[in-house]
Amino acid sequence: MSTPTQEFLDQLKAAAVSANEAENALRKHMAEELARLERQRAFAYRRLNLMNEVVKAAASAQGESEETALARGLGVLRTELGWTSENDTRKATLERFERVVRAVIAGLCAGEKTESVPDVAQELSGFEAWYESTFGKPFWMLFDQQIEEIPLVEPC
Repeated sequence: MSTPTQEFLDQLKAAAVSANEAENALRKHMAEELARLERQRAFAYRRLNLMNEVVKAAASAQGESEETALARGLGVLRTELGWTSENDTRKATLERFERVVRAVIAGLCAGEKTESVPDVAQELSGFEAWYESTFGKPFWMLFDQQIEEIPLVEPC
């Protein structure tokens, strides 16, 4: 048998439990949203940094052949990812990224005329979509690197 006082306490307890569940759900949602935004920011800076280096490399080859500029642009990607050897995945990635570098080169050489110049942003977006559909993960995750902890040893 429940008394009015006990019913009152049960209502307060139910309200407290409900508030706790709502808070936990919000915290979980906010943590997920924060993680999504952190990843988005990291990818945006990776995109900026890589493309800045590709543009610099291609620009450094102005006056030389397009193939030299292309090699320098692709070299940036290899260097940034630490690729010192080649396998089928890397080869396919470099071949597809070549379109992006060629668009950069065309943009550097275009001067004022832009009507027939490939859109670098569109090429990069196409590359990213191709990579994700081909390999099942975003291209920019390749830049996730675990830093090894090296123990400090004091000399004797």
